[in-house]
Amino acid sequence: MYRSVSRDLAKGLLLFSIVATISLAQPPAGQPLFSSSCAGCHGLDGRGGEHAPNIATDARVQRLEDADLTRIVHDGIPAAGMPAFGSRFDPGQIGAVVSYLRFLQGRGQTAHVDGNAVKGRALFFGAGRCSECHMMHGQGGFLGPDLSGYGSSHSPDDIRESIVNPNKDLEPRHGAIAVTTRSGRQYTGALRNEDNFSIQMQTRDGAFHFFDKSELARVERQARSLMPQDYGSRLTKAELNDLIRYLITSPSVQTPAKEEDEDQ
Repeated sequence: MYRSVSRDLAKGLLLFSIVATISLAQPPAGQPLFSSSCAGCHGLDGRGGEHAPNIATDARVQRLEDADLTRIVHDGIPAAGMPAFGSRFDPGQIGAVVSYLRFLQGRGQTAHVDGNAVKGRALFFGAGRCSECHMMHGQGGFLGPDLSGYGSSHSPDDIRESIVNPNKDLEPRHGAIAVTTRSGRQYTGALRNEDNFSIQMQTRDGAFHFFDKSELARVERQARSLMPQDYGSRLTKAELNDLIRYLITSPSVQTPAKEEDEDQ
């Protein structure tokens, strides 16, 4: 009888675990509302479209409190062309939309990858040279996107792919731009601003350059990332895991005491 009760209890716990896992894997109830009212501008994944910005992986949006997001959904942002939903959604529906946005931002999702986040941090700011272009929580460079919230909204496989194959699914605005002046000087870097008459770009050394288009002999927009193309062979599997682990858990990773002492 004891064995029977134990066996039944074990089955019950297993069933509960399966149901709980399935429930946690389901997106919050705000998905239909977001899809019908928000995705047309912000995209189904919240990463922006032609009419509205990225609200899923943008660190500035991720740092907003729930109360701030609730107010934005309720009141809109008239100056930016975002409508108010306070007359269309009740408080519960607005809360559901905010919860679903948090889901798109990666909150509540568990990502696991083998690796040492402290070693990953050392690699990011050291031999990997990631920080020469990317910012992490206020430290690093400006040439590439800020990665402060990147790990919380991307799976380990997505992060790995973006490191070893940076040209895959490359956003046009993150591609390299190369210009040649009429005097023959060449510059390659990231486009920062452009209008009908001028181009502002930033080169790998962090310097900004402003050009009148009349001074340029050629402007080439390249379908390749400014990221190094050889991380897949330069970094070992263990180093990649360390780097990915750091990107996922970066807010809780502190600078090792030895490193702090050396900095001082």
